[in-house]
Amino acid sequence: MSTPLWTPAELRDATGGTCPDGLEIRAIGIDSRATGPGELFVALRDARDGHDFVADALARGAAAAMVDRDPPGVPSGAPLLRVAGTLEGLQALGAAGRARSTARIAAITGSVGKTTTKEMLRHGLSALGRTHAAVASYNNHWGLPLTLARMPREAEYGVLEIGMNHRGEIAPLARLARPHVAAITTVEAAHIGHLGSIEEIAEEKADIMAGLVPGAPVVLPRDAAMFPRLAARAEAAGLRVISFGAHEAAEYRLLGYEGAAEGGVARLSLRGAGHTLRLAAPGRHLALNALAAIAVAEALGAERAGFLAALEGFRPGAGRGGRVTLDLPGGSALLIDDSYNGQPPAMRAGLGVLGAQRPGPGGRRIAVLGDMRELGGHGPALHASLLPDVLAGADVVFCCGALMRGLFDALPENRRGAHRDNSDELAPLVRQAVRPGDVILVKGSLGSRMAVVVRALTSASQDMRTGMREGAHS
Repeated sequence: MSTPLWTPAELRDATGGTCPDGLEIRAIGIDSRATGPGELFVALRDARDGHDFVADALARGAAAAMVDRDPPGVPSGAPLLRVAGTLEGLQALGAAGRARSTARIAAITGSVGKTTTKEMLRHGLSALGRTHAAVASYNNHWGLPLTLARMPREAEYGVLEIGMNHRGEIAPLARLARPHVAAITTVEAAHIGHLGSIEEIAEEKADIMAGLVPGAPVVLPRDAAMFPRLAARAEAAGLRVISFGAHEAAEYRLLGYEGAAEGGVARLSLRGAGHTLRLAAPGRHLALNALAAIAVAEALGAERAGFLAALEGFRPGAGRGGRVTLDLPGGSALLIDDSYNGQPPAMRAGLGVLGAQRPGPGGRRIAVLGDMRELGGHGPALHASLLPDVLAGADVVFCCGALMRGLFDALPENRRGAHRDNSDELAPLVRQAVRPGDVILVKGSLGSRMAVVVRALTSASQDMRTGMREGAHS
């Protein structure tokens, strides 16, 4: 049998805790509902206390649980890793996972595009060697150490994502990650409500450089207005700047992009060498994400031809622009599930993708938009600024939330679908309105819960499929 992810001795050394001998930890998790055999369940505290779910995790086959108090309903002889604090214990385990790893590590941050760039790297590097990457958007004070603690001993590449909501959050995560290469996808007005200005956002993103040693490469967005500030930070730290973008001075440059409904063709200059990249998903923003991923991969030492060949097969996942065919009475519709991120540049990119779609006969381009969160006093103006993009990309618009009310009221009467204060109220209205031939974009900040609309549409489609199967066998 292969070596466990963590042995009891390693757990004790990493965390300073106590645990019984004989444990074989092969996975680490924080959700008792998804616990499986061989897993170490970490009882974190968030909206609820994970200690209340230790008994359930053990009943589902967990090999042990990391705790800092006696969990209810658990016998005294249960396999427990006892630590002073579970969050601190997880962070210590992540640090130990990073310290023992021989993988080449990349860390990605940015106002938008970091998860997609991370997934592009995962996809491309996996064709070249064993690659470990963050799940979903595990990019905060518990998500990053969890990713590091899960890193297989045999990993050749590691791809980490680092996010923030407030000033001072990126630097400690970057020091924990200690990447060989860092990248900033872009600097935009995301989270400006917490940081106050685009300059402060740039300074916070630049803190990813705190994890790099002098001479290490940092990949920066040459098109961003904050590029000079980012480059100055890199120079002061003695780092090597690698730039990407459409700017003529970019080392990894987008020369041109031709988009279609289901993909696009990007003409690239990669350090002076021309290349044509065919993307299996639409959007110029994806071509720029791909450029960042290529620059990072090559800085890690990845072989260009193999990485590019694999990248052409990349498709965004659920919540990130994934495409779902909806079965409806009389035909089908296309759902573009972009429900995870709703910051202004991401919203414009999504509306651009919607505008490039070709609805079926009698179909419409429908935008279902939720509030963009964490914009502070800039919120109303930034929502209003979307109007030209909405008018260019959508035939019918449904809006969700107080901030989207202003945008909805500014729409021509014939473009208005409906507005509701929350997604639970809006979802059935969208479900009733959709008809064959439609293309539906669902997009908004995670806090707007636009995934509720996605579930309403996909469940209706599933009900339709079930009814068709039952009818065929009746």
